[in-house]
Amino acid sequence: MATGKEIRGKIKSVENTKKITKAMEMVAASKMRKAQDRMHAARPYSDKIRNIASNLSQANPEYTHPFMVKSDGAKKVGFIVVTTDKGLCGGMNTNSLRLLTTKMRELEAAGNKIEAVAIGNKGFGFLNRVGAKVVSHVVQLGDTPHLDKLIGPVKVLLDAYEEGQLDAVYMVYTKFVNTMRQEPTLQQLLPLSSESLTTDEASKAAHAWDYIYEPDMQSVIDDLLLRYVEALIYQAVAENMASEQSARMVAMKSASDNAGNVIGELKLVYNKTRQAAITKELSEIVAGAAAV
Repeated sequence: MATGKEIRGKIKSVENTKKITKAMEMVAASKMRKAQDRMHAARPYSDKIRNIASNLSQANPEYTHPFMVKSDGAKKVGFIVVTTDKGLCGGMNTNSLRLLTTKMRELEAAGNKIEAVAIGNKGFGFLNRVGAKVVSHVVQLGDTPHLDKLIGPVKVLLDAYEEGQLDAVYMVYTKFVNTMRQEPTLQQLLPLSSESLTTDEASKAAHAWDYIYEPDMQSVIDDLLLRYVEALIYQAVAENMASEQSARMVAMKSASDNAGNVIGELKLVYNKTRQAAITKELSEIVAGAAAV
């Protein structure tokens, strides 16, 4: 049985751990609010540019951008894997990477090769461990996503698809639902599906007109669809960061609660041990007095 000194040492150790997890919970709660504000601020831009792209697709232009054309001859698929740089956020990364692994096995069984872009240190390490071909990566993004840091690595896959070297591009990230719930999401980024650009009937009726393109149709559509894809990627990273802070806050709160339970159990064991020692000493004293 552990001695009182050993138990006191364990109690002190768990108390120190509880202080750390409590501080991390408070930091994550503060960062979570800022991450949610950034995520919500990016949504109006994403919705607006999607509406414009949808209106252009309904206008039936003579020019079709390569992002809208489906290709099946390359037998190669690209993945954009969005994960966190740090751990201690529950099973968030594990769930996303499990979804990625299932899709990769399905595509490889169909004879496709995989190329990936890693956004975040956890996904980069996972792709290296499973032997996937990582064409580019970006890590240490901090708490605020910057589009200029994201577009460079991702453009490798976008250019490869535009040149016909990839059949499709998928994006894996964690979608923020609420503070207690985050969903791992697998989204087809390219080719852009007609469903992703579909608007409601009221919007179609309100924008049922032809367009005058300046300087020309191809330049406008090329720039617009590139901005649209960039907006999708930025929104995914913003959602993933908001999910990260929420998951970390919940995980650290759970760790703090568990530490409190462990401390209570250790104190109970310590009190029992001390009481047993006192009882033993009293018994020895009584036995000695009786012997005299």
